[in-house]
Amino acid sequence: MVIASWQDLVERTLAGEPRALARLVTLVENRAPGWREAMKTLYPRTGRARILGITGSPGAGKSSLTNRLAAGFVERGHRVGVIAVDPSSPFSGGALLGDRLRMKDVATAEGVFIRSMATRGSLGGLCQGARDVGRVLDAAGYDLVLIETVGVGQDEIDVVRAADLVMMICVPGQGDGIQAIKAGVMEIADVFVVNKCDRDGADQVEADIRGMLALAGDEPGDVETVFQTDSLSGRGVPDLLDALAARIERACDPERGLRRARDEVLGLVEGEIAQRVRTWIEDGERLGSCVERIRSRRSDPYSAAESLIADFDRVGADPHE
Repeated sequence: MVIASWQDLVERTLAGEPRALARLVTLVENRAPGWREAMKTLYPRTGRARILGITGSPGAGKSSLTNRLAAGFVERGHRVGVIAVDPSSPFSGGALLGDRLRMKDVATAEGVFIRSMATRGSLGGLCQGARDVGRVLDAAGYDLVLIETVGVGQDEIDVVRAADLVMMICVPGQGDGIQAIKAGVMEIADVFVVNKCDRDGADQVEADIRGMLALAGDEPGDVETVFQTDSLSGRGVPDLLDALAARIERACDPERGLRRARDEVLGLVEGEIAQRVRTWIEDGERLGSCVERIRSRRSDPYSAAESLIADFDRVGADPHE
């Protein structure tokens, strides 16, 4: 089998070949040879798509609601890319990637591209690879990209760095409503959805959200901020679509864009440095000798870390040192 080069995949993706797009996404996600060159080539063609981040606790109905939203946006003339991020196994590194079971209505629809991805241990629920895949979809002509995150609660802030608009999904019946939506999660969202609104307590969750928005001084303006939906029946989804469409049209916040660019560059630099340091430390016997000294109590982890950092600074990560 002939393995296509990254140049060939980029060219065919820009020509509108879905299979080439899928293979290019795999290349970028896996950080295979040529992925960085492909991203550099595609970057001038990006910037047109709007990114909607969808977050919320596990079991809130994110996948089902994403299915409804994707179908609704396609009906309105959008080409929609969906990135569904699943948690990785701490043992195998893989993930179930079962979101398509709940997105069967749009999985094969014209104008929709769905990609399931694993977090690969990324904190904050979103890996850099997902952001890069969103950019590939942007270059491929998808004008709206929905990123459905893992749902890790209050630590899920990476989505802000990737999205123009963030939607937080809550559900009734998951304990203290105020605890579930307190600071951290509340601060990252632009739109709040109380899903599974047929359950008892939906009105109270909505009241809690509105109360916290009022305390924060974020009263809804000309576009509504809080919605109730039932993703199974479709109740409330048309109103939510209207509000999201209105907000997406004006989602180009220059200050937010600057923060995103700054955070992305810092993230890429931090990731590259961390990988180089890890490779250098694990090369040869450095790490093994440190561990042996720690086990025999001739040293401690803190001193070992300081020593390794000092050595790394001294040699400049020269692989021959």
